[in-house]
Amino acid sequence: MDSSQHGTPAKPVGVTAQRHRPVAGAAAAATILILLELVREIFVTVANWRDYFVIRDYLAGTATEADLDAADSFSALATWPTLPEWIAAGVAFLIWLWRARINAELLAGPAAHRRSRGWVVGAWMAPVVNLWYPYQVVSDIWQSSAPRRPAPSALVNAWWALFVAATLVKPVQWRLASHLESEQDALTNANVSTLLTALYLAAGALVILIIRRITAWQSRAV
Repeated sequence: MDSSQHGTPAKPVGVTAQRHRPVAGAAAAATILILLELVREIFVTVANWRDYFVIRDYLAGTATEADLDAADSFSALATWPTLPEWIAAGVAFLIWLWRARINAELLAGPAAHRRSRGWVVGAWMAPVVNLWYPYQVVSDIWQSSAPRRPAPSALVNAWWALFVAATLVKPVQWRLASHLESEQDALTNANVSTLLTALYLAAGALVILIIRRITAWQSRAV
């Protein structure tokens, strides 16, 4: 018997109905891991400044080799979980972003997004375009999720500018940290590390606000 006779519309063959994806749990996980990564960045900067002060004091004759070893141990402890923690935070963020994108398409339609859904993940990994594709993905989700459109975009714009600046400074700091041959090298590394951490802290705070705002909008729209 045709299901339409009972008031239930027949589903077209090959079409999968989209449903709202819960985002609150993914948002909480991403927020926690991003905060942990920001704390780690602070410890790295503290370690870099400690290295500088110990090197300065050692050259001045007021610190010992034991102090140098202790500074090295602290630096190793601060930098050891870099890759696993960074990957965990990134994966949690992408899981949230993927679900938020699906919900945003339900709210405003696929045509409201400049990039196809595959770019939600691929945009962060593709060379060159990773300087602006991720911004477009997040910006379109932001606009599609907002209860009133167009939504002010200053928050998203500021986050992306800070994140790109940090991305450009990071390799500079890495090179400095790997060539500490003088007191001045250590001081330069500590200063650049401080700048990098400040950029990450600001960008991290803004992306957490973006996550919370989009999550709240989408949760209310269910």
